[in-house]
Amino acid sequence: MRLLLAFLALALAAPVIAQDSMPDAPYAYKQLEDPAQEAKAKALMETLRCLTCQGQSIADSDAKIAGDMRHQVRTRIKAGESPEAIRRWLMERYGDYISYKPELSETTWPLFALPLVLVLAGGLVLFGRFRRRA
Repeated sequence: MRLLLAFLALALAAPVIAQDSMPDAPYAYKQLEDPAQEAKAKALMETLRCLTCQGQSIADSDAKIAGDMRHQVRTRIKAGESPEAIRRWLMERYGDYISYKPELSETTWPLFALPLVLVLAGGLVLFGRFRRRA
């Protein structure tokens, strides 16, 4: 039984061990040579959410996937792509959640409409209470 549990633990740990042994992407921690391109890349990285940390941008995160995403951003900026084209590509790949700057679309419109609906409902409730008192 112990042998079976040990084998199972090794089998489940193998993918994690393999992932940690992969080298970092070249531009994960290395800045671009052109300061203007690096500034564009840095500005874009500040607006993209790390999928692992979720509370940090990919510029601030030490997660492996954030390093890979920084590499992708810098590589594409170096190739001449615009930051917005890179953002769209990442949003297509990882979903709208990755962006700290949500766009109005058929899936995100409730997020933009809900605060307005709540303010209107609160206003109606307050109007009704004040009207009854008067």
